Amino acid sequence: MTACRLGILALGDSITNGGGELQWGVALQSWALWLARGLGLPYTPHAVDGARVGDVLARQVPAVGDGRYDLGCLYVGVNDVRALDWDPAAFERGHTEALAFLAERCDRTLTATVPLDLGRPRAGDRVPEVNAAIEASARAAGALVLDLRAFGARNLLMADHVHPTEFGQIAIAEQALDLVAADGLSVKVRPSALVAYETTRFGRLRGDLTYAYRHAKVTARACLEERRGRSRAA
Repeated sequence: MTACRLGILALGDSITNGGGELQWGVALQSWALWLARGLGLPYTPHAVDGARVGDVLARQVPAVGDGRYDLGCLYVGVNDVRALDWDPAAFERGHTEALAFLAERCDRTLTATVPLDLGRPRAGDRVPEVNAAIEASARAAGALVLDLRAFGARNLLMADHVHPTEFGQIAIAEQALDLVAADGLSVKVRPSALVAYETTRFGRLRGDLTYAYRHAKVTARACLEERRGRSRAA
């Protein structure tokens, strides 16, 4: 008898936890949930808003029950790399440990790199560091790596340049489906085929104005933080 598999196990931060505003009437759901729906598999989420790799190890890993999963997903690092106490070596150790945990319980594991244009103020030169750590730990665990370095567009990312919109979550899921399909998993349905929406001229204008306003606020705050940082350094 074939052992029962429990589907998708997801660890990480708010990007994997999902949730947020509607986008053209489409509810914001996690990319990992869309991935599970696309594969026709059950979904077990443990991701928490604001989590760093230490939180994954301390809180999410112990919450995982017994059983074996088809695919384990880990996407974490955006909060780590933007923190004042960013430590690439410590992050890599934690990420390696988390992926090793998933590899023991899942037939396949998947992790993802961080977009290069991350945050406001930008994370800048730190992003290649976190991505190098993610790729190194993925090699050690034999994990699939979803490359999100170039991810980002007006309709895919919120004004903070960190959190995906719903269409962004779907876009990530579509890329993840391509990756796991190439590794042998069967795709049942595309997430983009499961949503229906209509746009209007007024709605697009209102959306553009709202985005411009929020982006201006984020940019102004980022400039102020950078100015304060230079003052402290002087």
